[in-house]
Amino acid sequence: MHHILCGLAANPALSSESVDWLISIADDDIATVLAGRADLSHAQAVPLAERVHESAVQLAYEGRLLGADVDPSVRPDAALALLDRGVCRPQWARLLAADPAGERRERLAACPGLPSAVVDTLEADPDVRVVAELALWATADVASRLAAHPHAEVRRAVAGNEATPAATLSGLMTGEGLPAARRCLVCDREKTPFVHDRQCPRLDCDLPPGASCDGSHESTVHDMQQAALRNPATPIEAVISFVDHPSMLLRSALATRQDLPQQACARLAADPAPGVRADLAGNPTIDDALIRALAGDRDPDVRRKLAHHPRVPLDVLTRLARTTKIGATLLPRVAAARPAEVEELATSPDPAARMLVAHHRDLPPQIRDRLADDPDAKVVKALAAHPGLTEAQLRAMADRHGVRVLAKVATNPDAPRRCWRTWSGTNRQCGRCSVRLPGTAGQQPRRCSSAWRTDEQDPWPPTTRHSRHRSSQSCWLTRTGRWRRQQRPTRPCRLP
Repeated sequence: MHHILCGLAANPALSSESVDWLISIADDDIATVLAGRADLSHAQAVPLAERVHESAVQLAYEGRLLGADVDPSVRPDAALALLDRGVCRPQWARLLAADPAGERRERLAACPGLPSAVVDTLEADPDVRVVAELALWATADVASRLAAHPHAEVRRAVAGNEATPAATLSGLMTGEGLPAARRCLVCDREKTPFVHDRQCPRLDCDLPPGASCDGSHESTVHDMQQAALRNPATPIEAVISFVDHPSMLLRSALATRQDLPQQACARLAADPAPGVRADLAGNPTIDDALIRALAGDRDPDVRRKLAHHPRVPLDVLTRLARTTKIGATLLPRVAAARPAEVEELATSPDPAARMLVAHHRDLPPQIRDRLADDPDAKVVKALAAHPGLTEAQLRAMADRHGVRVLAKVATNPDAPRRCWRTWSGTNRQCGRCSVRLPGTAGQQPRRCSSAWRTDEQDPWPPTTRHSRHRSSQSCWLTRTGRWRRQQRPTRPCRLP
């Protein structure tokens, strides 16, 4: 019964009176669904937050609660959510800056528009995690001050802050102009030299796997360098030397930068680590010569990343589609193709090229109809959800290719109701897709409820979430227990 109520709470066609009734009986799960409703009013959000206190945070983030609805001394987490959304009340920030819970002060440090007095208080906080969070989101002047903080964890956060001045970031990478860090999270807790076991058995240990310190705070410095490499505000002159760094993670971070010179890109294209080459393949600034070179890479992840490149030539993309599992998606290069290029792909003798363009959902009618008659099932499957296909075309596609395309055909928004009734009774996946479409008939949810019983993986019945689900069908589902799961008995086993 409970999962049916959760499904009904997500139904966009639910009346206001029904929503009020669900609020009156809501628990944590139902409140989570109700708080996400687009039509939830402020008058409904307030009693929902009163009944389920944990929902106040979500309601605040959704914009359903106002500052007058929240008392920060009673609901500090909801007050933090409003501060995070920019509803800045100085008295709230001052109150929460003195909160005994370090987690709340840490969340406060990430809020925008804090008063300068509160920033100064957080900057001097005894918990280094609070100061590090402040450094990650601070303004340029505060970030410049915190770059000289004695704790390496704070410096790592400054390196990831895009508001940090370029000169400060260069200093963090080279160490020039800054005093040496005196502490890190590792030497705060362990006697150095120390290397944290990646399979650490201690339940109370929260050090990252592999964290180490021999007095130079090397693992935190490595993380700081990686953060600075991924920070677009870091000058390229300060990071170009990392192209030959022994750390694969740092070379991989460098490969994602869009201001790399072509000489550095060419050296990274020959990197022995496939992950570095894959990150380079996804970099939108590499030139055509490098794209063609990477298209012949032996690693499938490199070729898959290259297929999603926005400027990959169509002939290279077609070759990649033949040799690489790209997935059922519209690639950026195909989405941006000119009409002549769309025509070229659609008339290609290679089914891989036709499949690429078949994922497009704005094809000219003549190209769409030509692909609907394609002899290759993969092309038809990619096209099946395209709007504008007639009933005759959809039936012909289903008859010609059967179960290989049936589930995709069922997702077409223009498929007639009688087709849904036929397909949902013969294929469970097809029915599961069709019941989620907004145009299905009123009787469709009940038919699908009969077809699927205990092995549906969705925790909320799709029929109860359906916008055309009638109240009588809700009663029928509740009365028959159609969605109650039958738990299989567990096998007897011997525990060690």
